[in-house]
Amino acid sequence: MAIQTTQASILIIDDTRDNLRLLTQILTQRGYKVLATSDGEQALEAAATIAPDLILLDIMMPGMDGYTVCERLKARPETAHIPVIFISALNEPLDKVKAFTAGGVDYLTKPFQVEEILARVNVHLTLSHLQRQLEDANAKLAAQNQELQQRNAELQEALTTIKTLSGIVPICAWCGQKIQDEAGHWIKVENYIEAHSEATFTHGICPDCLAKWKS
Repeated sequence: MAIQTTQASILIIDDTRDNLRLLTQILTQRGYKVLATSDGEQALEAAATIAPDLILLDIMMPGMDGYTVCERLKARPETAHIPVIFISALNEPLDKVKAFTAGGVDYLTKPFQVEEILARVNVHLTLSHLQRQLEDANAKLAAQNQELQQRNAELQEALTTIKTLSGIVPICAWCGQKIQDEAGHWIKVENYIEAHSEATFTHGICPDCLAKWKS
């Protein structure tokens, strides 16, 4: 599954203008929205402002190097989720380990191979998109669980309210209008229910009684 390129924005951070120009051209031609900068501090501000879907980050830069930029990105809640692909001429294993330790998700070495750049960019954009979908689904599930717990609590409260009416209740077999309470006294059905629940009664005349009265 791949997301639409027109929906993805990429921030490129590299102090070499030729690299910026090349990467911008490659990615723009594929429909990505590209923002480029050569300064680490500016990059941090841009990332916090525009929240790009992906960052391509050079390691060797004057002032703040790529490792430091990545660590600061990952330390900020608003940018910590953005995947960072390191780009560098450094090709030693220790350099790559340091890049991944700083929070990078991938590592591209210079000189660039166009198809490799596009393939890895697409992979990490897709993974990031799927991760957000999963987080959204989990958030919805958590909300549904909370609602279910609330309904269960309300149901339990309702059951607690009426639980005193459970069990065998002796009712007069002759008149059908009196119930024997816990003390053995025979009282009206309506009085018993009012005493054991929150129900209240109003009075009317049923059709059968009305017919008897008229006759």
